[in-house]
Amino acid sequence: MKNLFVLLAVLALLLVVVAVMTGANKKRGGKGEKPKQKALMTDREQAMYNRLVQALPELVVLAQVSFSALLTARSYAARNTFDRKVADFVVCDKAFRVLAVVELDDSSHRGREKEDGARDVLLVNAGYRVLRYPRVPDIDRVRDDFESPAVPTMPAELMDMRAER
Repeated sequence: MKNLFVLLAVLALLLVVVAVMTGANKKRGGKGEKPKQKALMTDREQAMYNRLVQALPELVVLAQVSFSALLTARSYAARNTFDRKVADFVVCDKAFRVLAVVELDDSSHRGREKEDGARDVLLVNAGYRVLRYPRVPDIDRVRDDFESPAVPTMPAELMDMRAER
């Protein structure tokens, strides 16, 4: 009987160790998990990219640009506010001077206006122009937005939408 109790105790301890190790692997991102491919852009992002390229053939359009490529800071705390963020598109001149950061808002942005605003503040305070579109704009709209003075702003359509809320 004593041997059975010891055997059950050892078995229970072994189960606890396995459970803890499995949980630890999940928390660390699953050491054994193999990364998988994913689409570079959604269908809407592809449409927006193509619209920007069509409307602005003389400019360079970059997609999925890390904020760390756009911003820098000395302190870790300041870098931590932007180091994992990504801009949908960055439009540059041929010398790769940034003319605007373009964000395509969709239904996934509903309820995230505060976070989007904080992202805009980071970029505008660094001197970037931010253009946000709730949907893929027509070619004339894009051309008009890039012909207007390069003042850090967002399209009036989106500002009106935010004011309505």
